[in-house]
Amino acid sequence: MLSSESNRLNTAVVIDINRIYSDTAKLSELDAYVAKAKELAGEGNDIILTGAAPVWLYLKIAHALHGKARKLIYRSPVTGDVVIFDHSPD
Repeated sequence: MLSSESNRLNTAVVIDINRIYSDTAKLSELDAYVAKAKELAGEGNDIILTGAAPVWLYLKIAHALHGKARKLIYRSPVTGDVVIFDHSPD
């Protein structure tokens, strides 16, 4: 494997969901939150979701990233990293 490929595989995009919205997350803004998360995630990257946010927002973003992300991880301050899905060949 080339070193640039190795670096790409070991680097994850961290998305702090709390930074996607201001004050209180609103269902009426859900499409904008999802669009922002997809923009931040890019294509084919390993993604880590973290930050204080309503569970419905985590679920919607996780669903939207399926097919865009190679691997999705939820980073909890209590349990650590939890793999949600992993479509990487390794």
